[in-house]
Amino acid sequence: MTTRTIRARDRPVFGVDVHSGDVRGDDPSYALVILDPVDDDDPDAPDTDEPMARVTRDVVSFRKLCRLIDDRKPLYVATDNAYELAANKNDLVGFLRSLPDGTRLVQVTGAERPEPLSRVASRHGIPYGKEPMKEAEASARLAAANVGHEVTAFTDETQVKVSRGRSTGKGGWSQDRYTRRIHGNVRKRTRQVQSKLKEANLDFERDVTEKYGGYANATFAVEARPEDIPVSNSRAGDVRVEVERERRDGIEYEPLVKRRDRVIVGIDPGTTTAAAVVGLDGTVHALYSSRTSDTADVTEWIIEQGRPIIVAADVEPMPETVEKFRRSFDAAGWRPTTDLPVDEKLHRTRETNYDNDHERDALAAALYAYDDHEDQFERIAAKTPPRLDREAVIAGVVAGGSSVEAVIEGLSEDDGSGGGDGGGDGGAEETDPTEPERTEEEETIRRLRERVGRLESHAESLEADLTERDERIAELEGELEEARREERIEARSRRAVSRLERETDRLQRERDEARERADELEGKVETLKELWRLDHSNFGDVAADQGLASVKVVEQFTLDALEAADEAYGLVAGDVVYLRDASGAGRRTAERLAETEPRAVIRDGNLSEVADQVLFDHNVPVLPADAVPVREVDELAVASEEAVAAAVDDWERRAERRRKDEKQEHLDRIISEHRAGRTLPETEE
Repeated sequence: MTTRTIRARDRPVFGVDVHSGDVRGDDPSYALVILDPVDDDDPDAPDTDEPMARVTRDVVSFRKLCRLIDDRKPLYVATDNAYELAANKNDLVGFLRSLPDGTRLVQVTGAERPEPLSRVASRHGIPYGKEPMKEAEASARLAAANVGHEVTAFTDETQVKVSRGRSTGKGGWSQDRYTRRIHGNVRKRTRQVQSKLKEANLDFERDVTEKYGGYANATFAVEARPEDIPVSNSRAGDVRVEVERERRDGIEYEPLVKRRDRVIVGIDPGTTTAAAVVGLDGTVHALYSSRTSDTADVTEWIIEQGRPIIVAADVEPMPETVEKFRRSFDAAGWRPTTDLPVDEKLHRTRETNYDNDHERDALAAALYAYDDHEDQFERIAAKTPPRLDREAVIAGVVAGGSSVEAVIEGLSEDDGSGGGDGGGDGGAEETDPTEPERTEEEETIRRLRERVGRLESHAESLEADLTERDERIAELEGELEEARREERIEARSRRAVSRLERETDRLQRERDEARERADELEGKVETLKELWRLDHSNFGDVAADQGLASVKVVEQFTLDALEAADEAYGLVAGDVVYLRDASGAGRRTAERLAETEPRAVIRDGNLSEVADQVLFDHNVPVLPADAVPVREVDELAVASEEAVAAAVDDWERRAERRRKDEKQEHLDRIISEHRAGRTLPETEE
């Protein structure tokens, strides 16, 4: 371990950084730097009235670090990343709960989006190195200067619970007396805790559970931190006291010192007045709008947010109300060359949630003012020495209208007037009373070395910024190349889709044209058929000229089908009728067909016996479809005249034999009747 004295606080400040290992893996070791106050009687303490401290460096395990925190109870445990001390959120909450009262965990690099430690150290003039021990020392120095955010998982409300320290038991002869004694002691201790809270002038709410003989428990919700409460965890006999802070919903970061930073304010006046506050880094801090607030209320709200160096409007010329705000803050004014269009305001504020159009307009004015001054801010920051407040220099240049060099010189003189004899550059430097007096050459060397150190620190900061910017450029170039590739793919897809759409339109047109042509041709065919029917009403004459017989088709051998055929093309004597389905007909259907006196009936299928007999009795030839092939064209049909004649002749021969058979059968019946001496029933002819 090494030690040397520096200026510090009255309580120890711990700076911590991972030395080796990983908190999520094997047991890590930590570089620990302790800024420890020096007692007045310490022989190493210099002869000065200002508080002094000794720097102690060591490498410790996590267990030893926790033990040192419990033993030394430092004011701050500072680190550049709180999750170097815990693997996850639950472990971090457990670590925060284990800290002694009054000890705070500080993340010196910012809140949820921390900055690089090198940048923060450079901005505040703290020596920085990349070794873990130097990073731990930089964290400790920054926390000692109230730089950073407290990491907390608890509110400022503490719960004090007074309860039974032992069980009342299962029973016995003295059970009631034993229970009454325990509850009585709980009530007595509750009253003592309540008296102490009142003596400390603390606000609290009490909730008690009364039981036989006193209280089973009592809970105090106290508006204070545990270190401010005159009660601690204890257990004595029948009573137990527990002190526990109220848990937040998550991890929160609270600044150690609430600073009023320089800001840019955009204002949209009118019936509803709106204001937006943007930091010098372009970060949106807060939005405000009200229909009832007056100028004083808006001014008070802006003062709470920071110190405006630019007041902006979204229209040209700047409204008188905005000009009054600008003059009241002695800030620079900004307005666009022409009124900002709504679409541009929507685009510029797209990443921020706002409640109404007035807040959007105020925010757009502030963001456009930042865009207009961003390069100027960067140039001023590059010229500002690390030990000077960058925002103060920017405010002096932008709002004060001075040059960067004049503002830096003025701020350096202000710093120098508070220490030493104020002579030359050395007036801004603090002198250590323990050091021997230097010669002029040694003093010059010292100043030059410090200047070199500042410049090197500033150069490191610029290199870090440059590296970060190069990485960002590479990232953006990659995104640009990916966007171009996607654009090319999308363009090819659009061309292919356009080509397919044109082809689809062409095919649809051809289809529609073909349908129209088909409809037209069908109409012509129907017209030609109708004309043909009119010109050739006696189709039999036409067919006879070509050796064909006209055939009239009946779909089914039913009365309805016969009527439909008769209505369509008429059934007259001498027709050849084709029964597409001859089955199922009865006597009435057969008689209806026989009344038309057809020349022949061509059947497809089997006739019923009744229908066959009726047609036979009416001397209607019934021809099988196999014997007379029928050719159909739409509803017109023809058959070979020769085939019809041959089939009719064949039917005539079979009919003659059938008549003879029937006569013979009738004669046999008569003979049989005569022989039997009785008359047999007549058979149907």
